[in-house]
Amino acid sequence: MIQADRKSVSATRRKFLGGAAVGVAAIGAPSIVSAQGPISMRWQSTWPSKDIFHEYALDYAKKVNDMTGGDLRIEVLPAGAVVPAFGLLEAVTKGTLDGGHGVLVYHYGKQTALALWGSGPGFGMDATMLLAWHKYGGGKELLEKLYGSIGANVVSFPYGPMPTQPLGWYKKPITKADDFKGLKFRTVGISIDVFQGLGAAVNALPGGEIVAAMDRGLLDAAEFNNASSDRALGFSDVSKVCMLQSYHQNAEQFEIMFNKDKYNALPEKMRAIIFNAVEAASYDMSVKAVDRYSKDYVDLQTKDNVKFYKTPDSVLQKQLDIYDDVVKKKAAENPLFKEIVQSQIAFAKRAVQWEQDTVVNRRMAYAHYFGPNGAAAKL
Repeated sequence: MIQADRKSVSATRRKFLGGAAVGVAAIGAPSIVSAQGPISMRWQSTWPSKDIFHEYALDYAKKVNDMTGGDLRIEVLPAGAVVPAFGLLEAVTKGTLDGGHGVLVYHYGKQTALALWGSGPGFGMDATMLLAWHKYGGGKELLEKLYGSIGANVVSFPYGPMPTQPLGWYKKPITKADDFKGLKFRTVGISIDVFQGLGAAVNALPGGEIVAAMDRGLLDAAEFNNASSDRALGFSDVSKVCMLQSYHQNAEQFEIMFNKDKYNALPEKMRAIIFNAVEAASYDMSVKAVDRYSKDYVDLQTKDNVKFYKTPDSVLQKQLDIYDDVVKKKAAENPLFKEIVQSQIAFAKRAVQWEQDTVVNRRMAYAHYFGPNGAAAKL
């Protein structure tokens, strides 16, 4: 019986990449996994190895590797090791890679509605609320429908809520919306349409290529994500002005992705570990971000001489107005886009109202403790 089972496993293995061990689903017995050795998966992130985002990908892989006791081993390579950053979805669909770590907005060119998982104002939601919509408000089912519509052979797990992203890095502070006219600017997703609406000439580049493009004058300005990533990638070497607060990517999260065939071939117990590792990694990423981003925010100012400015409200309002026009146009062209927007709006209306009514504004408390004659010094 064991011999027959082993033959079945071997046959299943040959179906996938390079003989990687995947065919234990039909058997599901730990003894078979042990007999065949650990299941190996080769992943790629969409981030350079020095970016904290790649670290998040490694963090997730370690959780899975540890929780399975080594029965499943995920190796994560940096962007470009196998395919370009924007080629992850196709590579995982084809089985060139077993999985990967990135963001849904990077698949914008294949289906514009994928950018609704994080590119834009989120109808007032933050990234945690958008994840709540995904898990409990119908987003998961809509994402499966969306991926099915383009033949993407993947299982997707959005996770890891990101803080609001800066408006970006510039040669001088942005004071009005007209400052974007003619600006050679980098962004991705629906933000491409928003910044084009502001008058910018947009170039969508992966994170690892932005600073070099700015240094060569191919870009005048750019946005990426956060203080830690921006500092590690060298933004402060090519710009000393960073504008904080923006609606272009107010509620983004990461994506953990598996090749669907490879994932479905795993034992049910292992799939459960994968799911729960996503939940654990989502929490871990969000608290690590608070620690690391705040430290690098200080270092950018004290060590790298960067000046931070708040984006004017007039620019923020202009972003919202342009975004609305973009959404109307794309919803008219794409029924799935419209369905997702309507689902998000329904969830946001109650979730954001609840938050605004319930959560106290922390600015008063911060000013109380750390303002002039702050109470923290007396405690």
